Amino acid sequence: MKYYIFFFALLSSSINSYSQSEYKYLENKTYTYDEAHEIYNKMAEKYEEANIEIMGESDIGKPIKLFVISSNKDFDFKSEQNKNKGVLLINNAIHPGEPCGVDASIKLAKDLLSNKSYKNLLKNTIICIVPFYNVGGGLNRSCCSRANQNGPEEYGFRGNAQNRDLNRDFIKCDTKNAEAFTKLFHLCNPDVFIDAHTTNGADFQYAMSLIATQPDKLTPQLRGYLRKDMLPYLYTDMEKKNKEIIPYVYSYKGNLENGIKDYLETPRYSTGYTTLFNTIGFVTEALKYKSYTQRVEHTYEFFISTLNWMNENNIELKSVRNKAIEEIKTQTNFELAWKLDTTIFKKINFKGYETEQHKSSFGEGSTYLIYNHDKKYTKEINYYYKFKPTVVVKKPIAYIVPQAYSKVIDRLKWNKIEMKRLERDTVINVEMYYVKDYKTVKNPYEGHYLHYGVLVDKEEMEVKYFKGDYVIYTNQSSNRYIIETLEPQGMDSFFAWNFFDGILQQKEWFSSFSFEETAKEMLLWMPVLKSDFERKKKEEPEFAKSRNQQLLYIYKRSNHYENTHNRYPVGRIVK
Repeated sequence: MKYYIFFFALLSSSINSYSQSEYKYLENKTYTYDEAHEIYNKMAEKYEEANIEIMGESDIGKPIKLFVISSNKDFDFKSEQNKNKGVLLINNAIHPGEPCGVDASIKLAKDLLSNKSYKNLLKNTIICIVPFYNVGGGLNRSCCSRANQNGPEEYGFRGNAQNRDLNRDFIKCDTKNAEAFTKLFHLCNPDVFIDAHTTNGADFQYAMSLIATQPDKLTPQLRGYLRKDMLPYLYTDMEKKNKEIIPYVYSYKGNLENGIKDYLETPRYSTGYTTLFNTIGFVTEALKYKSYTQRVEHTYEFFISTLNWMNENNIELKSVRNKAIEEIKTQTNFELAWKLDTTIFKKINFKGYETEQHKSSFGEGSTYLIYNHDKKYTKEINYYYKFKPTVVVKKPIAYIVPQAYSKVIDRLKWNKIEMKRLERDTVINVEMYYVKDYKTVKNPYEGHYLHYGVLVDKEEMEVKYFKGDYVIYTNQSSNRYIIETLEPQGMDSFFAWNFFDGILQQKEWFSSFSFEETAKEMLLWMPVLKSDFERKKKEEPEFAKSRNQQLLYIYKRSNHYENTHNRYPVGRIVK
């Protein structure tokens, strides 16, 4: 009997030691930046199927690395051996306080490399893992920055070394992190992308919710493939493993009784960015109120389910994506903004908890909401999953971007956009936008004052361009990126992110005392102007009383007024 007790104690000690050294999530802990990379480095040394390399520098000065598993030991993504393989890219610790993916990816890599029963998952797919994307945030560890999160004991911080939220930086690329990610993304050219997160907000029975690429933003073929084939498989497979998930719980009209709606991830977000290049994207959102072990295991199982799908459906997945890439080259009309279509929804079962209102200790007569875990329910609710476009633009033959906007050019280069440079100074007939209205947020948002609600007028004119200015033809597989960033009405366009704010400020003015006589002469010799001027005085009493407004009205219609004020500088070649 003593022998068995001794053996059991020894076995328990061995298991506990194994879990502490290899699976920290079982101890309610997560790996540090250095610990994670030490593990990946050792795997790369031990297994010929694994490779790790530095993809760039983070804002804090430490490297961002990419770990790759390839069953044929070929790490050239464009090689003949790999051309028919699918590519899965997993990104971790974009928000280091949400480290489920860090631990789940280490377990995934170890299982794929060391356990023969997992080898089949590598047959048709190359796995790429970013161990720690937000390095600065990962090094800024504490116990408590995510209020009321149920573990791990210590974790990183949401902001990076510049205090930027990197999941808002994929278009503006203010950080070295984003520049490095752009490089590694185009190196991998993934068919499927997963960004691992933890969610706040409502409490419910599920340990994980899921944001998929909003299908209405994909080409028709990819849209149907994701919505009708891939997503149903992933939900079903997770349920079979007793790891049931739900679409991201984003309540409609602020109340779950009204249903939930899809999340529109514009290109500032990781999956909104990857969508621009016909990559199917997922954000796993493990629920912070569940145990850390549960959250990691759900994340891990989603990785496995995705790999299963990719391997079993590799030929079709590659075919559908390749057709989308070719289709985008010749597509004529592009959608730039969307809104929820509330006329279309489906019924889904939602497993939640009954809520109660308790008296608050703060604020006289105040109450607060409590989820009662003893009162579970399953209710049928509406799921609003369709978006419809609100702004559609016809693509030009090409854009011309003046070389003066070097920051825009840099980002186009990082994203492998094909560009030609003018060989001499020349005058070109182009279509130009004038920004006639826009709104701007009142407070800084990720270091910018973001524009939205942009309205434009078009005008065809001759514009002088200079040797070295950039011509970008719209016959590329990256057309979505080109058009959504260069069209000022794009929700995350370069205009929206303040790259062209110089045009919004008038540079020259007039002196009212000297312009008085000029204004009278213009009204005398320009009958159309005089007619419009008189009509405006009749219709607008304030204008009729204001000398300054009247002179400004006439000045803006004179040849003294600068025609570059509010003129968006990117030309559109349409003929």
